Amino acid sequence: MQLIADYHTHSVHSHGTGTVEENVAAARRRGLWAVAITDHGPANLFGLGMKAPEVLLSIQKEIQQIEGERPDIRVLAGVEANIVSGDGDLDVPDDLLRDLDVVLVGLHPMVRYRSAADALRLGFLNLAGRASEALYRRGRETNTRALEEAVTRHEVDIVSHPGLHLSIDTERLAAACAAVGTALEISAGHRYMTPEFVHVARAAGAVFAINSDAHRPEDVGNLEQGLAVAEAADLPAALVLNARHG
Repeated sequence: MQLIADYHTHSVHSHGTGTVEENVAAARRRGLWAVAITDHGPANLFGLGMKAPEVLLSIQKEIQQIEGERPDIRVLAGVEANIVSGDGDLDVPDDLLRDLDVVLVGLHPMVRYRSAADALRLGFLNLAGRASEALYRRGRETNTRALEEAVTRHEVDIVSHPGLHLSIDTERLAAACAAVGTALEISAGHRYMTPEFVHVARAAGAVFAINSDAHRPEDVGNLEQGLAVAEAADLPAALVLNARHG
């Protein structure tokens, strides 16, 4: 399987270390056909997200300039939006999402939730679930439902690193994604993914994207770990968005 794009990279506009141009240059060195700049939405705590959703407009302008100078690679304007409620609300307005080339949605543990009730449902339950099996199961149900609602209510291209830090029902999420045409990410940047995840999600009808989740330019396009998981699961290239087909 040959991968030709990396649809999940971060820049200095959130908590990546490289500029947009540096990420693009790294992708070119890897021989990629396309790279997406997908900085964290503003709900991430401790300065890990972009300052405001309107930062996306600045990123789009940077990309337009870079593409004019580097026509040999496609640079996609995107975002990794955060789920901020149990109902699947996101921290980036839909009108901004519609203007992007690629939309990733992630479930992260340290975000500014929409309300105190959502902080209790998504924050406290997952924390308390470390000590209580019953609360763990409730948190897993809440996490899964929040993701299902997010992909159903919004135009989402990829769910980023499903199941990282926050447990989900893979089969249910994969079925919800399959119904609306959203891909599940096989993350090369986090070593928690297994062939079993791919088997379960594929059986439920999911398609996939293998991405780096790079936070440094040198990690952009470093997809080997995700590729190894896909190959161990005998995943065909036809089911991977960023694989060369045929």
